Amino acid sequence: MVDLKRHSRHILLPQVGAEGQMKISTARVLCVGAGGLGTPVIQYLAAAGIGHLTIVDDDRVEISNLQRQVIHSTSELGILKAESAKRYVNKLDPNVSVDYVTKRLDESNAEELFKNHDIIVDGTDNIPTRYLIDDTCKKVGIPWVYGSVYRFEGQVSVFNYRGGPSYVDLFPEAPPDELIPSCSEAGVLGVLPGFIGCLQVNEVLKIILGIGEPLSGKLLVYDALESSQKILKFGNSENKQVHESNAPQAGQMFQEINSKAAIARMGEGWTPYFIDVRSKQENDEARIAKAVDFCPHTEIATALERIPKDSDVLVHCRSGMRSQIAIMSLIQAGYDGAKLFNLSNGIIGWAEVDPDGIIYG
Repeated sequence: MVDLKRHSRHILLPQVGAEGQMKISTARVLCVGAGGLGTPVIQYLAAAGIGHLTIVDDDRVEISNLQRQVIHSTSELGILKAESAKRYVNKLDPNVSVDYVTKRLDESNAEELFKNHDIIVDGTDNIPTRYLIDDTCKKVGIPWVYGSVYRFEGQVSVFNYRGGPSYVDLFPEAPPDELIPSCSEAGVLGVLPGFIGCLQVNEVLKIILGIGEPLSGKLLVYDALESSQKILKFGNSENKQVHESNAPQAGQMFQEINSKAAIARMGEGWTPYFIDVRSKQENDEARIAKAVDFCPHTEIATALERIPKDSDVLVHCRSGMRSQIAIMSLIQAGYDGAKLFNLSNGIIGWAEVDPDGIIYG
């Protein structure tokens, strides 16, 4: 039963209406994590009147969480986050059905937990769990909404939606643990998870209502310092071309090359101008020895005088996303895309192929 007064502002929208609100009120969503991303996801799904919400989290509320995990409070320190989240939802809207699971998501329980849900939302902070979510969603045939935050940058995408690309299509291999600092190690702007979590809920509602264009095959990258966002497109792995030759590919604005191919070509004498476009802190923590220049992707326009136009330029970031943005800026500045190469798996892939080629600290 739809609460007409509570959801009147939704119902007034022609794209939603009473029928759309009914779809929301009968939808079943599972959120993995009740932390930085999970809390705004849970908060706004409940406010939207989602029919059923399952929360999976085995962690407890700590004082350091409260800088960004706004549905928890000081009085709930030490309480299980999933229990705290359920209390919040019940206070906000008692009509929302809530289950919570205080076990860590793993291979033994993922498939059973995901069954009978329409959408899974990623509120995690670790990459192995995202691969598990991806695999399990493929098995049970449901989409999931990805979110990630790192210092001042956030990412959002939709995977396994109507035969669209999956997480492994975007990130084929998990990076080494030493290249993935947690929020407790790297820090995160407190408001950023709220912003990214709201974008995730926006994708959930679009999917439930069948309106707009979900971010399937698209990665939204948000930069909080610049208040800017970019959308990068990607496809299914069977359709993805990783270019390992000098020849420009038809329809390509720039060249893609993975770490294995780049290292092999360098061994044969290829000497591109190699730029690291990550943040200064990331560069200080770990860098590719062969990279001859450093310039954060948001500042690439300030480095044009030293980046040659008459030779190949190889650009890298952590995993191949920010480097695409930097390359697009170079193309807009008049550089020839045939000479611009994106290291498609970034320093993460380089560390797997040539671990001795990484300088730490």
